[in-house]
Amino acid sequence: MGLNRELEGMLVVSLEQAVAAPYCGVLLADAGARVIKVERAEGDFARGYDRGAGGQSTIFAWLNHGKESLCLDLNDPDDAALLRAMLDRADVFVHNLAPGALLRRGFGGEALRARNAGLITCEITGYGGEGAAAKKKAYDFLIQAEAALCAVTGTPDSPARVGVSITDLSAGLTAFSAILRALIQRGRTGKGVDLSVSMFDVIADWMNMPLMAHRYFGPAPQRLGLTHTFVAPYGAFQARDGVVMISIQNDREFRVFCEAILDQPGLADDPRFAENPDRVTHRAALTAIIEDVFGRHDRNALIAMLDAARIACARLNEVADLSDHPFLRNAEIDFAGHQISIADLPVMTDAPRRAKVPALGEHTGAIRAEFGR
Repeated sequence: MGLNRELEGMLVVSLEQAVAAPYCGVLLADAGARVIKVERAEGDFARGYDRGAGGQSTIFAWLNHGKESLCLDLNDPDDAALLRAMLDRADVFVHNLAPGALLRRGFGGEALRARNAGLITCEITGYGGEGAAAKKKAYDFLIQAEAALCAVTGTPDSPARVGVSITDLSAGLTAFSAILRALIQRGRTGKGVDLSVSMFDVIADWMNMPLMAHRYFGPAPQRLGLTHTFVAPYGAFQARDGVVMISIQNDREFRVFCEAILDQPGLADDPRFAENPDRVTHRAALTAIIEDVFGRHDRNALIAMLDAARIACARLNEVADLSDHPFLRNAEIDFAGHQISIADLPVMTDAPRRAKVPALGEHTGAIRAEFGR
């Protein structure tokens, strides 16, 4: 028996847009919760990210399948009353509006729990909900820059952003995990709680490895492209017909690598390479030795040799290679009759995935009738 709609029967109201909160919402929906996505009349602007699904956004589809769509104008008293009626019956309220926007409209957690004691609220912000942090506008790559992620990503000549919206996605995942903790706590106490997740805080936590280097054993990691700052050999090495990635994590693995792949068993006892800090210091010399050997082999043959020796390795693939990768699990979702193939969510469940993407405002009429508004 595996996971199977463990949040079935729970109602999530998500006033969301873009990526972070919608990603949290799609995880909650996959766990079985009913997720009502609240949108403005013009819709979540992520609906305009691309036109790959018959003129509609494939990225929106990935982030929002399995939800219902409700259009509201919170400046309209009737629509605000509908939202309040929904929250009176909800288990979770997720939002990523500007800090304070809902509190000013009377939708703060304390006021909402005066009517629904078990309600869990979760706000996702850029930098935090108070002071100067609350006033700073935030987008994924700006937070990557602000939190120094770009300072450790890229090449020595140029910083780079991580090529996916990592601060958005990590914040959505963190919010999801915090909500699950809050639901467990509510099961013991009967009371809801306010949660606040900052994208900056999440990525700062994930930056602890370079941060600890700066603070305690420095210097901070430099941008080294496809190379590790304090592990060697680790990175990209040129084979005869392409690049092969390897990662040697300890001295035992390095000895196996020298014997089985390089055919130079004595290299593991060379004082330049015997321990990892020495290998890092003499990285250039070690790289020259490795590429001299790798250059005699085709990439596929070399990968087979490395796998046989249990040395961690990978191909340096393009996105097209990922699309056809034998390990990739795909899922099919439907957006207004257009079938879209996406990489499946990583946690397997016994229940089938909820595969339909809501049209803008598709469920507005039914929800109004259900909640008497």
